[in-house]
Amino acid sequence: MATKVLRKSHAFYDTYFRNPSPDKKMLHYCPGCGHGNVHKMIAEALEDYDVADKTIFISPVGCSVFAYYYFATGNIQAAHGRAPAVSTGIKRAHPDSIIISYQGDGDLAAIGTAEIIHAANRGECITVFFVNNAIYGMTGGQMAPTTLVGQKTTTSPMGRRPSNEGYPIKVAELISQLHAPVYIERVSLHDNKQRAKARLAIRKAIKCQVDKLGFSLVEILSPCPSGWKMDPVDSMRWIEETMQENFPLGVYRDLTKEAEPYTPEILNPTAEAILNLLDIDTELDFKYERKNPPEKYKNPEMKVAGFGGQGILLLGGAMAQAGMLENYHVSWLPSYGPEMRGGTANCHVNIRDIEVGSPMVSDPSVLIAMNRPSLEKFEQDVKKGGLIIYDSSLIDIEPTRKDIEILAIPATKMADQLGNTRIANMVVFGAYMGYTGLMGKETLYESLKTAIKHKRFLDINVKAIDAGYQFGSDNQAG
Repeated sequence: MATKVLRKSHAFYDTYFRNPSPDKKMLHYCPGCGHGNVHKMIAEALEDYDVADKTIFISPVGCSVFAYYYFATGNIQAAHGRAPAVSTGIKRAHPDSIIISYQGDGDLAAIGTAEIIHAANRGECITVFFVNNAIYGMTGGQMAPTTLVGQKTTTSPMGRRPSNEGYPIKVAELISQLHAPVYIERVSLHDNKQRAKARLAIRKAIKCQVDKLGFSLVEILSPCPSGWKMDPVDSMRWIEETMQENFPLGVYRDLTKEAEPYTPEILNPTAEAILNLLDIDTELDFKYERKNPPEKYKNPEMKVAGFGGQGILLLGGAMAQAGMLENYHVSWLPSYGPEMRGGTANCHVNIRDIEVGSPMVSDPSVLIAMNRPSLEKFEQDVKKGGLIIYDSSLIDIEPTRKDIEILAIPATKMADQLGNTRIANMVVFGAYMGYTGLMGKETLYESLKTAIKHKRFLDINVKAIDAGYQFGSDNQAG
C-alpha cells in the first residue's frame, strides 16, 4: 500500500493568484513547453534543501519572466538580459540568500551575453538556469542566438545561414572556458531518462550555492512546440535527433569536490572612510539644518509625473539633492516612456530619516502631477491622508479623492509670468516645500547648483522657487 502522497512543493504558491488566466491552479505555459518541468525540479530542490524562504528569483524578459506567478519565493524582475547583473547586486547585499537567475536563450545569449560572461568570470555565487529552446518563444518565434543552422524562424524564413547570421552560440562550452565557474552542465528534457538527469543537475547547481562554492549554470534543452510549429511529441523528437547533435549534453565543468566554501568580503565603509579614499575633505558639515515639519509630512514617498520635456526627472532629482544637503537618506528612480520628450515620464523619490529599503514608490504619500494623464493614472495609488499637488494651469479636472490633501497650483501660468514656461517644475518644487515646511528655501537654492547644468538659468529658477514657496506657504492646510 502506498504511504507517500504526491503533492505540490511548498516552494510553489498553493494558488497561482498572480496568473491572469481563469484557472489559478494550472500553469499558463503552452502545451508541451518545458518551463513547467524545470519549475517543478527547481521547486522540489528548494524545498528539499529547505532554502525556499531565502531564495530570490531574478527573471528578465521572455517566458522566464512569469516565474513570479508560481514560486513562493522572493521575486525581482530584471531588464532584458540583465538578470546576472541584478543577481550580483542582490547576492552581494544579501550573501546568505539563494539567488536564481532564470533566463531564456533570447535573453541570456543575446542582449545578456556580456552580463552572463562577466558574472561567471567573477565567480559570483549564484545559480543560473538557462532554458535553451533555440528560438524567441514569447515574441513571435524569431531567430535566437541559439537557433540552429538551417532552422526556419519568422526572421530567418530561409533558415539560419552562417554566412549571414553566424553560428549558434554554445553557452555551456563558452562559459566553461572561464576560470571561475564551479559547475556547468547541459541537460535535456526530451525523454524520461534525460529529465531525470536534468533534475539531478538542477539539484546539484542549487546545492553548489547552498554550500557557497561559487558560480553554477545549467543549460537546459527545452521544447517550444508553439514557436517551432510542431506538436509536443515531434518537438521532443526534434530535440533528440537534431538539437542534441548541435548542443551535446554533458558536464562541462565540475569543481564541486575540490572547491572550498568561501565567504565574500563585505565592505561597509563609513562615509568618512569613503571620503578619505576619494581624497575629499572628511569634515561632514551639513550646512543646512533640518526644519521640523508636521509629522504627516515627514519621510515622504513621492511620485512625480508628467510629460517628457516638463523637467519631471529634474524636479525629482532636485528634491533628492535637497534631501542629501540636509543629511536625509534619499533615493531617486526615473521611469519614462520610449518617446521621452512628449511621452510620459515619472520618477520615484524618497526623503527619509532611515535608510531607504527600495527606491520604488508604489503607494506614494505625495503625488505631483504635471499633466492630466498622470493625475488620472496615479491618483488612486496615493495613501490615505496623503497629498496631491497638481498643475491647475494644464489639468482641467480636480482629484476625486476626499481622504487626501490637495494643493492646486497654476504652475505653468506662474512660470509664464516669470518669463519661461519651462520653470514650472521649479515653481512646484518651491510650492511643495513651502506647503509642507519640509525644507527651507536656502537648501533648495543650493540644490539647484547641482540640478541645473547651465548656470545662466540659475537666477530664473531661484525666482521660480521663491514664487512657488510663497504660494505653498500661503495655502498651507489649516
